Amino acid sequence: MTPVKIPCLWMRGGTSKGAYFLAEDLPTNQALRDQALLQVMGSPDPRQIDGLGGGDTLSSKVAIVSRSTRDDSDLDYLFAQVAVDQPIVDTSANCGNILSGVAPFAILRNLIETSDPETIVRIYNVNTSSRIHATVQTSGGQPQFAGEAAIDGVPGTAAPIQLDFQDVLGPLTGHVLPTGNTTDMFEGVKVTCVDSANPVVLMHAEDVGESGHESPETLDADHPLLVKIEAIRKAASLKMGLGDATDRVIPKVALLSPAVDGGSICSRYFTPAHCHAAHAITGAIAVAVATTIEGSVAADLEVDEQHGSRTVRIEHPSGHVDVILTLQDDGQVKSAGIIRTARPIMDGVVEIRDSSA
Repeated sequence: MTPVKIPCLWMRGGTSKGAYFLAEDLPTNQALRDQALLQVMGSPDPRQIDGLGGGDTLSSKVAIVSRSTRDDSDLDYLFAQVAVDQPIVDTSANCGNILSGVAPFAILRNLIETSDPETIVRIYNVNTSSRIHATVQTSGGQPQFAGEAAIDGVPGTAAPIQLDFQDVLGPLTGHVLPTGNTTDMFEGVKVTCVDSANPVVLMHAEDVGESGHESPETLDADHPLLVKIEAIRKAASLKMGLGDATDRVIPKVALLSPAVDGGSICSRYFTPAHCHAAHAITGAIAVAVATTIEGSVAADLEVDEQHGSRTVRIEHPSGHVDVILTLQDDGQVKSAGIIRTARPIMDGVVEIRDSSA
């Protein structure tokens, strides 16, 4: 069988990394596309030994990019989470870290005309029907990756990429509180279900028997905890109108606790089967937005609010991430901004065996 060669850019985006493809280079049929992506990553296999994946959900991700036909966007971006040990490709959620590399990738693939010293790229996330503006450092028609911006969870520094999420109130369900309630009770635990960038179920860590400051390894080894939060996640998903959460990555879960290192709040974010080594960007936005909702499980936190903005510093296992919320006069969130970085690692072709693709 003759291998099929597909152009692929392997890139770190934020605290994740994955494969970036032009939509035109992948099969248009979804089933064939999913088969191709599973082969690219080497799934299902715990080590993903026969593919590019690293045996971790944070390095088993895909960005599919094309020019947009929308008047308000330059690019369409579809995110795919490829399961490590199951033959599942989930496109129900957005990924803000992989999003960090979308604009640079599009510039490298000549989809975007640039300006100096920076280029603003308008991105439409197909997964959640939401818009994001990415500001990329550019020079001579090329994205610049070297710089002085540092993000916790990634060694060294790089050029900053500013992401401004335009649609942060209910992009997937139409409601920032999709259950209609500020708090709900599932499995005896009080939670706040938020749809902001991605749907997330927020709860106090102490309500599930944790301090909220444990390492990801400790939380991943706590089987009763994982069973408990999965039961909560599934029940919340139904009430949020998202349907059965089995084999789907949304809604996500975050365990919240008081900050201990100068932040606004501490969070342990689940992907959802494992605790994130740092924090998802979309999840950070959901936590930050929840701090503005009176009565939510995150609303009693101290934050820095000045001149129509609120800065929420979220502590996570690798450090912290700052979310800057732009507020309207009535206090409602207008947009959310965050700084990320990205770096291309390998540009070439990846081979798959499926001749029908």
